[in-house]
Amino acid sequence: MFGITVLVSGGGTNLQAIIDSIADGELKSAEVFIKKVISNNKDAYALERAKNAGIKGEVVSPKDYPDRGAFEHALKDAIDESAPDLIVLAGFLVVIPKEIVASYPQKIINIHPSLIPSFCGKGYYGLKVHEAALSRGVKVTGATVHFVDEGTDTGPIILQKAVNVEENDTPEILQQRVMKEAEHIILPHAIALLAK
Repeated sequence: MFGITVLVSGGGTNLQAIIDSIADGELKSAEVFIKKVISNNKDAYALERAKNAGIKGEVVSPKDYPDRGAFEHALKDAIDESAPDLIVLAGFLVVIPKEIVASYPQKIINIHPSLIPSFCGKGYYGLKVHEAALSRGVKVTGATVHFVDEGTDTGPIILQKAVNVEENDTPEILQQRVMKEAEHIILPHAIALLAK
């Protein structure tokens, strides 16, 4: 069995893709299961998705701690408690502290909504990535799964999938297409590759 801990901040569509892949897809054959879902946002719908799937959810919010160091220590404790084989950042809008990266070398992966090295790094997250792609006029964008290192979106690339940009795309429409045609496909696939 290959246990993962998933870190989320928002709606949790990538978490749902993982849950669905465990239920009926390639992750079932790889014997993957989710040990815990951790969110920095108590209102994240991803926590509801976890609850509906019978998965333990936990909130570790910076707002609940006196300083950044205390928050980072609590986050590491929450991850360590689940003893994961792999940590999956599925729309987690917190920079992973160096101490956690050092404790889990090559065991933390992230999904990013662009073809790295384009539109990545500090300040590029969520709709901001798609706004930048559209304002630059690119014809192809996509998603990347990569290992997490001490930089922002700088770790080794595991998988990428391209998605065409259409003429009348808005950032919201493009975001939905990238999630459906790339993110929700390559994130479970990357987990399966690492589990096997």
